[in-house]
Amino acid sequence: MFTPARRRCAQSITSNSSSTSIPTFLLPAFSPAAPRPFTTTSPNLSKIGSAPLSVPPGVTFKILPPKNAARTGRSQQMSTVQIKGPLGELQMDIPPYVNINQDASLPGPTLTVADSTDAKQRAMWGTTRAYLQNHILGVSEGHSAILRLVGVGYRASVETSATTVSEEYPGQQYVNLKVGYSHPVELGIPKGVTASTPQPTRLLLEGSEKEVVMQFAAKIKAWRKPEPYKGKGIFVNGETIKLKNKKIK
Repeated sequence: MFTPARRRCAQSITSNSSSTSIPTFLLPAFSPAAPRPFTTTSPNLSKIGSAPLSVPPGVTFKILPPKNAARTGRSQQMSTVQIKGPLGELQMDIPPYVNINQDASLPGPTLTVADSTDAKQRAMWGTTRAYLQNHILGVSEGHSAILRLVGVGYRASVETSATTVSEEYPGQQYVNLKVGYSHPVELGIPKGVTASTPQPTRLLLEGSEKEVVMQFAAKIKAWRKPEPYKGKGIFVNGETIKLKNKKIK
């Protein structure tokens, strides 16, 4: 706010330097202010995106040639990563601005982006790396979700047939839920996911693709979300809820 006044004062002092002088300790106040940067730290690379992928033994990580842009209707060609392991095979399309370095001297495949200053590329940098690592873990060890049914009479079972839903693929199984409704809830298990009931109030979902497993778990949970007064509902993995006091009128 005082910069213009200081500049005028400094100019007048310079023009009359022969007759006027100011103390040395006041000179910094009248000198032109240098632009100050918003931050003094240097820009850092993505901590997740720049981390090398961990490929265990028995898993093959292969980059397929780019797809035909005219056939897929995209302006830029996208390459595909093929991951094979003991539990299956998964594929994932990679954005064209993401590069994968498979140098043997590195501890694992490393991802880079064409322009690290672009917000979209920085966001997809870590996201792409996280998806690839989940696929690698899925084909080697698999992903799982444990659902706990908390409530009086809440039960879950895995059936080979259903009366309220139609079959989506041959040999499909169904999850049968009894969670306080007047009718049982039947849900078809997605392809690539296996379900089992170690206990009547426990439901175990397993599969190689984490996104499919967790989406199906969320679909089951939506039928009876945990409520905060009695603590009843369907809990996924280590989910907890803080109980509230009853409303007293």
